Formats: sequence, structure tokens, C-alpha cells
Amino acid sequence: MLEVKVPELAESVTEGTVAEWLKQPGDYVEKGEDIVELETDKVNVEISADEAGTLEETLFEAGDTVKVGDVIAKLNTSGEAGAKSDNGSEEKESKPEKKDPASEKKEVPNQDSQAASESSDDNDRPLASPSARKYAREKGISLSDVSPRDPLGRIRKEDIDEHDAKKQAPKQEKPASSGKQEAKKDNPAKPVERIKMSRRRKTIAKRLVEAQQTAAMLTTFNEVDMTNLMDLRKRRKDKFLDENGVKLGFMSFFTKAVIGALKKYPYVNAEIDGDEVVLKQFYDIGMAVSTEDGLVVPVVRDADRLDFAGIEKEVGQLAEKAHAKKLTLGDLQGGSFTITNGGVFGSLWSTPILNAPQVGILGMHTIQNRPVAIDKDRFENRPMMYIALSYDHRIIDGKDAVGFLVKVKELIEDPESLLLEG
Repeated sequence: MLEVKVPELAESVTEGTVAEWLKQPGDYVEKGEDIVELETDKVNVEISADEAGTLEETLFEAGDTVKVGDVIAKLNTSGEAGAKSDNGSEEKESKPEKKDPASEKKEVPNQDSQAASESSDDNDRPLASPSARKYAREKGISLSDVSPRDPLGRIRKEDIDEHDAKKQAPKQEKPASSGKQEAKKDNPAKPVERIKMSRRRKTIAKRLVEAQQTAAMLTTFNEVDMTNLMDLRKRRKDKFLDENGVKLGFMSFFTKAVIGALKKYPYVNAEIDGDEVVLKQFYDIGMAVSTEDGLVVPVVRDADRLDFAGIEKEVGQLAEKAHAKKLTLGDLQGGSFTITNGGVFGSLWSTPILNAPQVGILGMHTIQNRPVAIDKDRFENRPMMYIALSYDHRIIDGKDAVGFLVKVKELIEDPESLLLEG
């Protein structure tokens, strides 16, 4: 019997959540085939079989938390459990001779008993997953008192909750406690749906709150006239696509503009480490991507060394991996500055939150035609975009923050200069 364990996930990741069992007990698994998908704080990881065999038992359920080194399943690699009917004679030969034919009727219960003994001590404890046992201990409930609904006798969390509810029922009937308990319940006249937060969503929430509580975060704003950039893009986009096989978007221009501004204002490309300021001499630019599971920020490495086509290809590939849940931890770690584009959703104005430990993030917004004063006598409708820089005031002064944003504005409004500045 081969134990399937949670492998080392990454240097800073010690646990995950069972997202989905890709194989069920009784399924035959090829060597290298994925058995289960784990959700970590940043990415999803599949655990595959080291050998071919039949999945005998899964020890955790979807939603359970598992740690590195935990045994989460058992794989029968002997071939007996997964053998087909045409191998029946071989199976009989391998069985002990002392086995009585009359015991065949008890074969299934015997297997259940064996599984129970393998997942517990030799003291006849009820069959339950480690998470169910922990849940029962936390509630002070003995598993021997719980009646399972599973026909195989496996106790689940739902059984423990049902037992606990029955035990608490007399207490709920007491008038003194009924008022408080009623207040905690949802109002039947106002139906709601309760959805458990995913591990990634909880991690995002925790880190965003930490960023706001730790950094002295301020935001400065400016607006950019997109006329010249949009004209240049319109003139060059077809030729650019033919030559490079990728569309010419706005992200490559803004990435180049950000790099030019970071070179002029290096403290925006830094982080705080204790009582030291770490000025980064590289330009790994994070690109915020919205997915079904929440916001992720894959990183374009050495963006200053890439041309426009290289940036567009890298951004497109990272976005595809994000939506397909194929990002690795290496794709997400080590960024020095982040760009987020709320404009794709129609956002006109926002204050982005820092992606700690970074000390700066640029927010792009939707392009909107607005009247702009050309001189004291003339107005023109121009495609305008508000841009925002959130920054950590602990090491970035307002003067540098405003100067950084003005530099981005100047480079975008004169896009040809990006060929030199970027």
C-alpha cells in the first residue's frame, strides 16, 4: 500500500486546502496521473501518483486543510484491488488457502473493517477522516456516540453537526437562551446564501488589510491625454501584429513609461527591510490580473530588457496562465512594482492598494472623451485617462510621488520618446 503525501509546495508554503479530488476510491491511476488538486495561498497544485495502482482511500475531503507531509490518500500498487475479471484465477492463487469460501459474503464488511483499522489505532475507533476527528475533539464529542449516514460507516462533519444539534436541542428550548440564539440566526423573511471563503480569498483579504495597517499609504492622481498614443497605435497595430504575432496594446506603453519613471525616481522601486531601504536595480513589473478566484499579480521579469512585442507576449501568456490556474509560485514572486488596470472594467477613478512589500502601484483607468482647454479660446474633446499612484509615505515623499506620476504622463503623451526613455 503506497501512501500519498502532500509534497513540499514552496519555501514559504506549508499547507493547502483540498480543492478537488480528481480520482475517486476504486479508480485506477496511472503513474504520473494527477490524483488531487490543492489550493494554496497563491496557486493551485496537482499531486500525482508516484506509481500506478488503484486509489483505495481518501483521508481528507474537499475543503479540508492539509499540511506538507500529511498522508492524504492510499494507493494499492499490488494490482489486486484494480484487477479485472479475467485475472480472477491469479487473484485466487495469491489468496491464503485458509480462507473459507463461506467468508466471501463477508468480504465487503471485512474490507471496511480493515480500512477502519488502517486509519485508526487498534482500539476499534469509528472510521473517520483526520479532519472529522479534529472537528469532533473541538466540539467535545465522542465519535462512538455519532451515528453515520454513510453506508460504509464513515463519519463526516455533517454527522457530527447533526449529533451536536440533537444534543443542544433541549438547551434551545429554554426561554432564557432562546433570545440570544434567535438573534444569531438569519431572518427567514430575508433569505441569504452563505459561501465559505476560499483559501486564496482569505489570503488576499489578510494581506490587503496588512498592507493598509503597515504602510503609510497615500495616493496621488493625474490625467493623461491619450490622443498621441492612440493615433500611434492605430497607425502601427496592423504591421505590429503581422511582424510579431501579438496585438499592440496599452500595457507595453505603460510598462515602458513606468520603467522610465522608476529610473528617475528609484525610491519608488524599493522596499523596506527592517531599518534599511532596499533600492532594487532591476525592473520586474507585476501585472494585476482578475480571475474567478480573486486578484493575482504575475510578474514580467526584466521588463526593461524587453521590447514592446516581448512585453505584450509576456503579459498575454501570464494572463492565460492565470485564468487557466496554471501560474506557478515563481510567476508571482519577487516583483518590484505593480500596474493594475481597472479601466478594463470601466473604472474612472480608484485608489489601488499596495502589493506589499512593494512601495508603489500604478492604477490605470478607463479612457473617456472629455473637453480639454487647448488655449484660452479653444476647447477640444480628447481621450483622457485618470492615473493614480499609491505609495508608501515612509520612504517616498510627496514630491517624488508627484514627480513620478508626471513623468509617466509625459512619456505616455509623447509615445515616441518611450523608444529612448524605456
